Amino acid sequence: MSYTTRTTRTVRTFYSDGRGPPKVETKTYTYGDDSGGSSVNGGFNIGGGGRRFQIRVGGGGQDGSDQPNYSAPAFSQRPQVIGRASRKEKKDPFSGVINQSYDEIKRRCQEEGCLFEDPEFEAEDSSIFFSRAPPRPFEWKRPHEICDNPVFIADGASRFDVQQGELGDCWLLAAIASLTVNQRLFAKVVPPDQSFEDGYCGLFRFHFWRQGEWVEVVVDDRLPTYYGQLTFMHSVDKNEFWSALLEKAYAKLEGSYESLKGGSTCEAMVDFTGGVSEFFDLRKAPPNLFSIMLKASQRGSLMGCSIDADPNQLEARLSNGLVMGHAYSITSVLLMDIETPSMSGKIPMVRVRNPWGNEAEWKGRWSDQSREWSLIPDSQKESMGLTFDDDGEFWMSFDDFSKNFEKLEICNLGPDSLEEDELDGKKRWEGHTENGEWIPRVNAGGCRNYLDTFWTNPQYRVTLTDPDDDDDDDLCTMLVGVLQKDRRKKRKEGLDMLTIGYVIYKLGDENHGPLDVKFFKYNASCAKSPSFINLREVCGRHKLSPGTYVIIPSTFEPHQNGDYLLRIFTEKANETNELDEETGIIEEQEVKKVPGYREIPPPTDEEQEQEQALKASFRRVAGDDMEIDAYELRDILNAVFTKEGSVEFVFDGFSLDTTRSMVAMHDGDLSGKLGFDEFKVLWADLRRWKGVFKEYDRDRSGNLSSYELRSALHASGFRLSNRTFSALVMRYSSKNGNIEFGDFILCAIRMKTMLASFRNIDVDNSGHAAFDVDTFIQTVMYS
Repeated sequence: MSYTTRTTRTVRTFYSDGRGPPKVETKTYTYGDDSGGSSVNGGFNIGGGGRRFQIRVGGGGQDGSDQPNYSAPAFSQRPQVIGRASRKEKKDPFSGVINQSYDEIKRRCQEEGCLFEDPEFEAEDSSIFFSRAPPRPFEWKRPHEICDNPVFIADGASRFDVQQGELGDCWLLAAIASLTVNQRLFAKVVPPDQSFEDGYCGLFRFHFWRQGEWVEVVVDDRLPTYYGQLTFMHSVDKNEFWSALLEKAYAKLEGSYESLKGGSTCEAMVDFTGGVSEFFDLRKAPPNLFSIMLKASQRGSLMGCSIDADPNQLEARLSNGLVMGHAYSITSVLLMDIETPSMSGKIPMVRVRNPWGNEAEWKGRWSDQSREWSLIPDSQKESMGLTFDDDGEFWMSFDDFSKNFEKLEICNLGPDSLEEDELDGKKRWEGHTENGEWIPRVNAGGCRNYLDTFWTNPQYRVTLTDPDDDDDDDLCTMLVGVLQKDRRKKRKEGLDMLTIGYVIYKLGDENHGPLDVKFFKYNASCAKSPSFINLREVCGRHKLSPGTYVIIPSTFEPHQNGDYLLRIFTEKANETNELDEETGIIEEQEVKKVPGYREIPPPTDEEQEQEQALKASFRRVAGDDMEIDAYELRDILNAVFTKEGSVEFVFDGFSLDTTRSMVAMHDGDLSGKLGFDEFKVLWADLRRWKGVFKEYDRDRSGNLSSYELRSALHASGFRLSNRTFSALVMRYSSKNGNIEFGDFILCAIRMKTMLASFRNIDVDNSGHAAFDVDTFIQTVMYS
């Protein structure tokens, strides 16, 4: 392709929101045109509120128009400043893992004739333990160094393949045993087209659902051994290695083998399916629980159960053969036919498996070799696949199951399977996800117990339009799940699971903006999560009337940092979005309706004296031209504001940086000076902002809480999007979340300056403003 005076260059830009692989944006720069001119087709948008604020840098197209072609996603989690390095991306321990390409690694290994050694999960002690040194010297070996004829999967995968090693991850084994029952799902997680023969290069791959999307995780086949034997999960067949490699891939996903110690079976089930989990306390089981379990089993859902642990003993064995604090998998639920000379009918039955895979089994009714089995025809025993081996699997009547186990976990393969009254997936549920983050000082408000900060948590509006079909009460079913991200992986940083939950409120006005503290003070919730709990995901099912609701996900304690994924499923279509507002100046006719808005009251006698003193000082300092610079303004204001009794809180005076911004707010011709008329406007603003600050500085400490900044700026006449509010808190608050009076004034000044500059360019009030690079820099830097 040839070019004359017109040259085009395409630049690919990679950026990340910390949630997944880097995103790619392509910008095309065109130099020159058919008439010898030039244009640069580049720019960026700043997302805010319900629309995008687009700022274009550089010239427009040939017709002078400005069509920005780079759009900043309006993330509901911590915002990013466009063009700056992302600390979150740098610290995301998973970012390198997902960028490994199975096909590329395999091609290079085959070209170079080498076996893959994974640089993202080294064969070293730190990949096993992060909190201590290994208890014994482990040796990493490849399968062909462990046995003569290794195979990936021998004669198909089954629940009997998997045995637990020395790691306390029975919850993971229980989930894997359940996974093998559904061969379609198993093949998705464990691709079967892998072997130690054709094309072998020491590389294997697995697929996991990670926090909203499916990802591929590759590993090499070096496994921890001790005296030539696999140390952790392994198959009964000594030359089968799919289970050991699957465990290694999952350990890599979570950061180390030690990170897999202790967990919930549903946690792994969700990672294997992308499903939605539900928890049942069998001591408070719903009356239709067996029906729920039966239909879940028929639809391939994964299930697990357990008995609460004995606090004085690890995995204590009971006299009935069951183990406390141990994760079991449920491999079948059915109604079993029974026929005797005196009775006939169906018995609800549950098949359970202990991942230890040994003789530690149930010893009560319907246990192996129990006399109850003599009542069952041989043909049915055969169809059930009944065996009496010491393989860890056993049957129980549902009655015994619900009396002896205490917790039940069900991971439904999709929202369709969660409506127990619908069969065959005839109903399709609508799903919506939101990624977010609790940020201390910004929106980590804690639970409703902490009313003063609870209202600052992220807020999500859900509109339910139509009730469920055939619902006699005209109610809508809504499933809500809040999943906290990467906590298991961050154990090596000393972090553990946060205690999380959510609360749901009915909203009268569907167009309401972010809710303030008064709403939560005077309105009761209509639904909430089953509990606040330190599990990876909390999920609840709710029946609600059509209308608009607000979901508040939160941690139990305030000021805790964490990323989360909110999942909302409804039977009928719903409208879901984050409650937000557009950044801007509140119009005069609307500003008085804002809660906490403060009109400028008539000046007090003291303020009149201050005003006269300021005018006198201004005339004395300004001279004949009646203009002052930032240095002179600082001296004039501080002479008044630091005078004893002039303010009712601790204040050491305005900084030079603040008075420079005061001058810049009124200095359109870049003279660096402030005239007397502008000074009078500034004084009016300072009176209003000082009054607002006093109202929210309730302890007269000279500080606002960062959680109150949004309300204080509202009362000052500013609307803030969630992204803008987060940026202001990071810029103007201390590490303790305090905002001093001088910083509050500086924040208000710059907000007023930047918004006025934007509106002067955006004459059509479209939310788009075209800046050439010099104007953009002047606007940003001189404020």
